[in-house]
Amino acid sequence: MPHAELNIDGQRWEFPVIEGSEGEKGIDISTLRDKTGYITLDIGYQNSGSCTSAITFIDGDKGILRYRGIDIEELCLKSTFIETSYLLINGRLPTVSERGNFSRFLTESSMLHQDMVNFFLTMPPNAHPMAILSTMVSSLAIFYPKYYTEDKDETTFNTMAARLISKIRTIAAYSFKKSIGDPFTYPRHDLVYCANFLNMMFNSPVKPYTVDPEVERILNMLLIIHADHEQNCSTSTVRLVGSSQANLYSSISAGISALWGPLHGGANQQVLEMLEHIHNNKIPVSQVIESAKDKNSNFRLSGFGHRVYKNYDPRAKILKEQCFKRVSSNKGNDPLLDIALELEAAALKDQYFVDRKLYPNVDFYSGIIYRSIGIPTNMFTVMFAMGRMPGWIAQWKELHESKPFKIGRPRQIYTGPVQTNYLSQAERK
Repeated sequence: MPHAELNIDGQRWEFPVIEGSEGEKGIDISTLRDKTGYITLDIGYQNSGSCTSAITFIDGDKGILRYRGIDIEELCLKSTFIETSYLLINGRLPTVSERGNFSRFLTESSMLHQDMVNFFLTMPPNAHPMAILSTMVSSLAIFYPKYYTEDKDETTFNTMAARLISKIRTIAAYSFKKSIGDPFTYPRHDLVYCANFLNMMFNSPVKPYTVDPEVERILNMLLIIHADHEQNCSTSTVRLVGSSQANLYSSISAGISALWGPLHGGANQQVLEMLEHIHNNKIPVSQVIESAKDKNSNFRLSGFGHRVYKNYDPRAKILKEQCFKRVSSNKGNDPLLDIALELEAAALKDQYFVDRKLYPNVDFYSGIIYRSIGIPTNMFTVMFAMGRMPGWIAQWKELHESKPFKIGRPRQIYTGPVQTNYLSQAERK
């Protein structure tokens, strides 16, 4: 069996090398501290694997993203968000009957408990939709107190998963309606997942809404693209919280809070705000590029580069094509899209960006598409959370089925003061 050797002051230890199904290699240091007394220091966990997983594969150098072995491009072309959700959670595509049953289960789980609806009425009108979303998902643990962690019952887990995937769209739509002072639109059992969400978002007594099949298709694609992305910040949060055997609702609520940060789920909002700033101030693209390269400049070019991808983000490729089709079709030209395309072309020709492999990422175009279908900027991260829901659920489930099951407990290197004595008030100067 291949192994790695560690030599410290003449002492030698061996640690096994493990290899994933796609050839990824890692050194298993699970016993490092027990054997040597040492730990590894890896700030930000950029080089540490916290688990083995069969859900999502990423090759950042080649620009590959697959869910359960299926390329993201193929899923966006052939699948729906609900089918992809089933794939992520259950490890395979559903049969026709399984897909029908899953869809029906989601439809039956779409309504909110009336006390939850009343909870919305007590929230201030200017509350951020992500704060509402996290709070309401956490409150599911109050209304549905039977948890999979206690009995490991498959029916219980499937019920919890269906509640989350279904109710998050209702909560998201209600959050939007609350923010603009509109009455809630209840979910309809005759509409499928994305169409139901769009109707809850945009239908009103004054102006009835008709779902555009093209918008429904694009929303399916956007949610599929966001559905999972390996051990990112929010997913790792869901796993870490879940490792204490906290229930699924509380674990996902923590993941939503992690996603809210501008360095994670809020990045596409930053891109749109950047494009609007460039447009409103008529800043030449050449000046934008130079400012991005200037270390002394406060300007940051949002939407370029990724911690994982050192090639073109495959999700960005899909979104670029769909974005251009969407904005350029019936809506006329969008000046922000023109700026985005010009920025990308300029950056990919600039040696600074080429050398650093700074390509557009998924956030660069997603905000423009969301805006084109009427989603307001403060809802962008909520849409991300709605898409990521099946991935979080799948990761939480995989964690609880893993053996051995261990609570997450990172170590640290202490750099504070050494032991000292307590000083009385008189001794403190």
